Amino acid sequence: MARYTGPRCRLSRREGVNLGLKKKWSLDKREAAPGQHGFRRSKLSNYGLQLREKQKAKRIYGVLERQFKNYYLKASASKDVTGTVLLRMLETRLDNVVYRLGFAITRAQARQMVSHGLVRVNDKKVNIASASVKAGDTVSFAGKETITKYVKKNLEMNEGWTVPAWLQADSDNLNGKVLRLPVREDIVVPLNEQLIIELYSK
Repeated sequence: MARYTGPRCRLSRREGVNLGLKKKWSLDKREAAPGQHGFRRSKLSNYGLQLREKQKAKRIYGVLERQFKNYYLKASASKDVTGTVLLRMLETRLDNVVYRLGFAITRAQARQMVSHGLVRVNDKKVNIASASVKAGDTVSFAGKETITKYVKKNLEMNEGWTVPAWLQADSDNLNGKVLRLPVREDIVVPLNEQLIIELYSK
Protein backbone atom coordinates (compact mmCIF):
# COMPACT_ATOMS: atom_id res chain seq x y z
CA MET A 1 0.00 0.00 0.00
CA ALA A 2 1.53 3.33 -1.09
CA ARG A 3 1.98 5.95 1.60
CA TYR A 4 4.33 8.79 2.55
CA THR A 5 7.14 7.61 4.85
CA GLY A 6 9.34 10.70 5.00
CA PRO A 7 9.71 13.32 7.75
CA ARG A 8 6.33 14.74 8.76
CA CYS A 9 7.34 18.08 10.27
CA ARG A 10 8.86 18.89 6.91
CA LEU A 11 5.40 18.75 5.31
CA SER A 12 3.96 21.18 7.85
CA ARG A 13 6.92 23.51 7.31
CA ARG A 14 6.32 23.39 3.56
CA GLU A 15 2.71 24.49 3.96
CA GLY A 16 3.43 26.97 6.75
CA VAL A 17 0.68 25.57 9.02
CA ASN A 18 0.36 22.71 11.49
CA LEU A 19 -1.15 19.83 9.53
CA GLY A 20 -1.61 17.69 12.65
CA LEU A 21 0.87 15.09 11.47
CA LYS A 22 2.65 14.90 14.84
CA LYS A 23 1.44 15.29 18.42
CA LYS A 24 3.96 18.00 19.26
CA TRP A 25 4.98 20.51 16.66
CA SER A 26 5.52 24.26 16.48
CA LEU A 27 5.89 26.33 13.33
CA ASP A 28 9.53 26.83 12.44
CA LYS A 29 10.52 30.49 12.73
CA ARG A 30 12.69 30.29 9.64
CA GLU A 31 11.21 31.92 6.57
CA ALA A 32 12.68 29.36 4.19
CA ALA A 33 10.71 26.30 3.17
CA PRO A 34 12.43 22.91 3.70
CA GLY A 35 15.23 21.84 1.38
CA GLN A 36 19.02 21.70 1.25
CA HIS A 37 19.27 25.41 0.53
CA GLY A 38 15.68 26.43 1.16
CA PHE A 39 13.91 29.27 -0.54
CA ARG A 40 12.02 32.26 0.73
CA ARG A 41 8.27 32.09 0.50
CA SER A 42 7.07 34.36 -2.30
CA LYS A 43 3.63 35.50 -3.33
CA LEU A 44 1.82 32.65 -5.08
CA SER A 45 -0.19 32.83 -8.29
CA ASN A 46 -3.81 31.65 -8.30
CA TYR A 47 -2.65 28.27 -9.57
CA GLY A 48 -0.01 28.13 -6.84
CA LEU A 49 -2.61 28.82 -4.16
CA GLN A 50 -4.89 26.11 -5.54
CA LEU A 51 -2.05 23.60 -5.75
CA ARG A 52 -0.88 24.28 -2.19
CA GLU A 53 -4.43 23.82 -0.91
CA LYS A 54 -4.70 20.45 -2.63
CA GLN A 55 -1.33 19.40 -1.24
CA LYS A 56 -2.40 20.41 2.27
CA ALA A 57 -5.57 18.31 2.00
CA LYS A 58 -3.66 15.28 0.75
CA ARG A 59 -1.10 15.58 3.53
CA ILE A 60 -3.61 16.17 6.32
CA TYR A 61 -5.57 13.03 5.46
CA GLY A 62 -2.62 10.93 4.28
CA VAL A 63 -3.98 10.39 0.77
CA LEU A 64 -1.92 10.14 -2.42
CA GLU A 65 -2.77 11.79 -5.74
CA ARG A 66 -4.74 9.06 -7.52
CA GLN A 67 -6.97 8.32 -4.55
CA PHE A 68 -7.51 12.02 -3.88
CA LYS A 69 -8.57 12.63 -7.48
CA ASN A 70 -11.00 9.71 -7.24
CA TYR A 71 -12.54 11.38 -4.19
CA TYR A 72 -12.93 14.58 -6.21
CA LEU A 73 -14.56 12.76 -9.14
CA LYS A 74 -17.08 11.11 -6.82
CA ALA A 75 -17.77 14.43 -5.08
CA SER A 76 -18.26 16.27 -8.39
CA ALA A 77 -20.82 13.67 -9.45
CA SER A 78 -22.90 14.43 -6.35
CA LYS A 79 -25.84 16.84 -6.41
CA ASP A 80 -24.62 18.48 -3.20
CA VAL A 81 -21.85 21.10 -2.88
CA THR A 82 -18.74 19.45 -4.31
CA GLY A 83 -16.29 20.88 -1.78
CA THR A 84 -18.39 19.85 1.20
CA VAL A 85 -18.91 16.34 -0.20
CA LEU A 86 -15.16 16.02 -0.80
CA LEU A 87 -14.32 16.94 2.80
CA ARG A 88 -17.10 14.69 4.10
CA MET A 89 -15.67 11.69 2.26
CA LEU A 90 -12.22 12.41 3.70
CA GLU A 91 -13.62 12.89 7.21
CA THR A 92 -15.60 9.64 7.15
CA ARG A 93 -12.56 7.51 6.31
CA LEU A 94 -12.16 4.93 9.05
CA ASP A 95 -8.63 6.03 9.97
CA ASN A 96 -9.80 9.63 10.37
CA VAL A 97 -12.77 8.57 12.52
CA VAL A 98 -10.47 6.62 14.87
CA TYR A 99 -8.30 9.75 15.11
CA ARG A 100 -11.26 12.10 15.63
CA LEU A 101 -12.58 9.89 18.44
CA GLY A 102 -9.27 10.43 20.26
CA PHE A 103 -8.18 6.79 20.13
CA ALA A 104 -5.03 7.62 18.13
CA ILE A 105 -2.45 10.39 18.44
CA THR A 106 -2.25 11.08 14.71
CA ARG A 107 -4.06 9.97 11.57
CA ALA A 108 -0.97 7.99 10.59
CA GLN A 109 -1.16 6.03 13.83
CA ALA A 110 -4.90 5.49 13.32
CA ARG A 111 -4.18 4.18 9.83
CA GLN A 112 -1.65 1.73 11.26
CA MET A 113 -4.15 0.54 13.87
CA VAL A 114 -6.73 -0.14 11.17
CA SER A 115 -4.31 -1.86 8.76
CA HIS A 116 -3.07 -4.11 11.59
CA GLY A 117 -6.60 -5.37 12.19
CA LEU A 118 -7.13 -3.77 15.62
CA VAL A 119 -10.32 -1.91 14.69
CA ARG A 120 -13.86 -3.23 14.51
CA VAL A 121 -16.80 -1.59 12.71
CA ASN A 122 -20.14 -2.92 13.92
CA ASP A 123 -18.16 -5.73 15.63
CA LYS A 124 -16.56 -6.83 12.35
CA LYS A 125 -12.82 -6.50 11.68
CA VAL A 126 -12.03 -3.89 9.03
CA ASN A 127 -8.40 -3.47 7.98
CA ILE A 128 -8.89 -0.95 5.17
CA ALA A 129 -8.05 2.56 6.38
CA SER A 130 -9.99 4.23 3.55
CA ALA A 131 -13.23 2.36 4.35
CA SER A 132 -16.12 4.81 4.79
CA VAL A 133 -18.27 4.81 7.90
CA LYS A 134 -21.99 5.58 7.84
CA ALA A 135 -24.40 7.12 10.30
CA GLY A 136 -25.17 4.60 13.04
CA ASP A 137 -21.90 2.67 12.70
CA THR A 138 -20.00 1.76 15.86
CA VAL A 139 -16.21 1.68 16.08
CA SER A 140 -14.45 -0.51 18.65
CA PHE A 141 -11.25 -2.52 19.12
CA ALA A 142 -10.16 -6.13 19.38
CA GLY A 143 -10.56 -7.23 22.99
CA LYS A 144 -6.92 -8.13 23.66
CA GLU A 145 -5.38 -6.70 26.82
CA THR A 146 -2.34 -5.31 24.97
CA ILE A 147 -4.58 -3.41 22.54
CA THR A 148 -6.71 -2.07 25.40
CA LYS A 149 -3.61 -0.71 27.16
CA TYR A 150 -2.38 0.81 23.90
CA VAL A 151 -5.65 2.67 23.22
CA LYS A 152 -5.96 3.82 26.84
CA LYS A 153 -2.46 5.26 26.69
CA ASN A 154 -3.45 7.22 23.59
CA LEU A 155 -6.52 8.56 25.39
CA GLU A 156 -4.32 9.74 28.26
CA MET A 157 -2.02 11.53 25.84
CA ASN A 158 -5.08 13.08 24.18
CA GLU A 159 -6.42 14.46 27.46
CA GLY A 160 -8.71 17.41 26.75
CA TRP A 161 -9.40 16.19 23.21
CA THR A 162 -12.63 17.55 21.70
CA VAL A 163 -14.67 14.95 19.84
CA PRO A 164 -16.66 16.45 16.92
CA ALA A 165 -20.43 16.75 17.33
CA TRP A 166 -21.11 14.13 14.65
CA LEU A 167 -19.28 11.48 16.67
CA GLN A 168 -19.77 10.06 20.16
CA ALA A 169 -16.87 8.55 22.09
CA ASP A 170 -17.09 6.21 25.08
CA SER A 171 -13.58 6.29 26.51
CA ASP A 172 -14.49 3.89 29.35
CA ASN A 173 -15.56 1.10 27.00
CA LEU A 174 -13.16 2.14 24.21
CA ASN A 175 -15.75 2.52 21.50
CA GLY A 176 -17.39 5.25 19.50
CA LYS A 177 -20.45 5.83 17.35
CA VAL A 178 -21.14 7.82 14.19
CA LEU A 179 -24.21 9.86 15.12
CA ARG A 180 -24.57 11.44 11.69
CA LEU A 181 -22.54 12.45 8.69
CA PRO A 182 -20.56 15.67 9.21
CA VAL A 183 -21.63 19.03 7.78
CA ARG A 184 -19.09 21.68 6.78
CA GLU A 185 -19.27 23.41 10.19
CA ASP A 186 -18.15 20.15 11.84
CA ILE A 187 -14.97 19.86 9.77
CA VAL A 188 -12.24 21.92 11.40
CA VAL A 189 -9.25 21.80 9.07
CA PRO A 190 -7.06 24.64 7.71
CA LEU A 191 -8.41 24.23 4.18
CA ASN A 192 -10.25 26.26 1.57
CA GLU A 193 -11.89 23.47 -0.40
CA GLN A 194 -13.12 25.86 -3.09
CA LEU A 195 -9.54 26.36 -4.27
CA ILE A 196 -9.19 22.58 -4.70
CA ILE A 197 -12.38 22.41 -6.76
CA GLU A 198 -11.17 25.28 -8.95
CA LEU A 199 -7.88 23.46 -9.54
CA TYR A 200 -9.54 20.26 -10.70
CA SER A 201 -12.19 22.12 -12.71
CA LYS A 202 -9.64 23.56 -15.14
